[in-house]
Amino acid sequence: MIPFRRLVSALLLFSAIFSWPLAVQAHDIPSRVTVFSFVKPEGDQLTVLLRVPMEALSEVVFPLRGPGYLRISESGDAQEDAARVYITESMHFYEDGVELTEKELVTTRVSLPSNRTFIDYETAMENIMSPPLDDSVNLFWRQGVLDILVTYPIQSESSQFSVSPELGTLSEETTTVLRFLVPTGAERVFNYVGNPGLVELDPRWHQAALRFIEMGFLHILEGIDHLLFLFCLVIPLRSIRSLIPVITSFTIAHSITLISSAFGMAPDVLWFPPLIETLIALSIVYMAFENIVGAKLEHRWVVTFGFGLIHGFGFSFLFSETLQFAGGHLFSSLLAFNVGVELGQLMVLLLVIPVLNLLFKYLVDERIGSILLSALLAHSAWHWMVDRGGQLGQFSFQAPVLDALFFAALMRWVMLLIVILGIGWGMYELFRRFSLIESFNSYGVGRKLSAKAES
Repeated sequence: MIPFRRLVSALLLFSAIFSWPLAVQAHDIPSRVTVFSFVKPEGDQLTVLLRVPMEALSEVVFPLRGPGYLRISESGDAQEDAARVYITESMHFYEDGVELTEKELVTTRVSLPSNRTFIDYETAMENIMSPPLDDSVNLFWRQGVLDILVTYPIQSESSQFSVSPELGTLSEETTTVLRFLVPTGAERVFNYVGNPGLVELDPRWHQAALRFIEMGFLHILEGIDHLLFLFCLVIPLRSIRSLIPVITSFTIAHSITLISSAFGMAPDVLWFPPLIETLIALSIVYMAFENIVGAKLEHRWVVTFGFGLIHGFGFSFLFSETLQFAGGHLFSSLLAFNVGVELGQLMVLLLVIPVLNLLFKYLVDERIGSILLSALLAHSAWHWMVDRGGQLGQFSFQAPVLDALFFAALMRWVMLLIVILGIGWGMYELFRRFSLIESFNSYGVGRKLSAKAES
């Protein structure tokens, strides 16, 4: 019995000893790092300049002195190994869809964390080509930054370039700020977290449009609050004809605020996104209670139009984050994003309406089923509204400063309000005439049926 216990103890000690380096290594992975880069096609060469925090290069053994200072004059090989293992093999560049496999690691250079030369391409290039730091500089290796210069032979600087970065493993959350210098002199700035997939650095209008159609389509499918709002609309209105005014008003309304936000009309304050998220949850609660108590469905498009303005601001938060992928095609990308949202809504409606019709026909009475489903949606949205309202309450609200900027913003909001009122009035006239025509047609059909019955 005693030998068996000794064997177990030895195995536990053995596993603890060998798992210790793994625990230390996992602990050495930084929680968050930011990589800066410039990409510039010029002539027959694509130049890539990167700056990486050295704390993300934990597996590379750098020569040290004293308590952990970097021995800079002897770290050249380690710098190149780190650049190849961590960076150059994780950045895949493409020219007209063909990967650039030939590359040259021109040079590397360790810089101090206080170095601010990555403000523009010329300054960053001047820094990396300057002499290395002296060994007398007391730099803890984990506090330094490694600048890397890589070049790729290309066919033409006017080609279509793209990149598929895989730097997400450098830390638990890797942010990359990439600046693409277009040969015409423009600059495209990208700011993404993790591995975003293939990124067109200067997309054509159709490439940007396809990407934003996909983004809008996926956003409406992933946005559970927007889906629940659609469900609330569909429950009492399950025919395409009755849904046309409601869905049209919702589409026009969220398009107005989405477009206005893209052009800087939304308030640039921290409390505005939580306010919109709270109001979106409130819109679900309201529509669900309206389904329960019963409402005049012929006027529902008016309420939907008001809530659509709020949902448009919600759509704009995602669009503002992905606007960087539009290149120079802001308006076409905006329209494409909206098209993707509408396609997602249409697919949801085509799936939900038949299911609800079958449910109310074979499983449960329509009125009871509408109440039960609406109560379930209201319950979920109520909890969201309370949680989001609590987050909103943590912000401090201050009276605006009555200066020129305030009155300029006020004028823009007044103009937007006039546009909203004008569009709302036009929709009222359109739907009123539509309802009159529909009533006239129904009346004519009824008279024909009565005449046939009398004959």
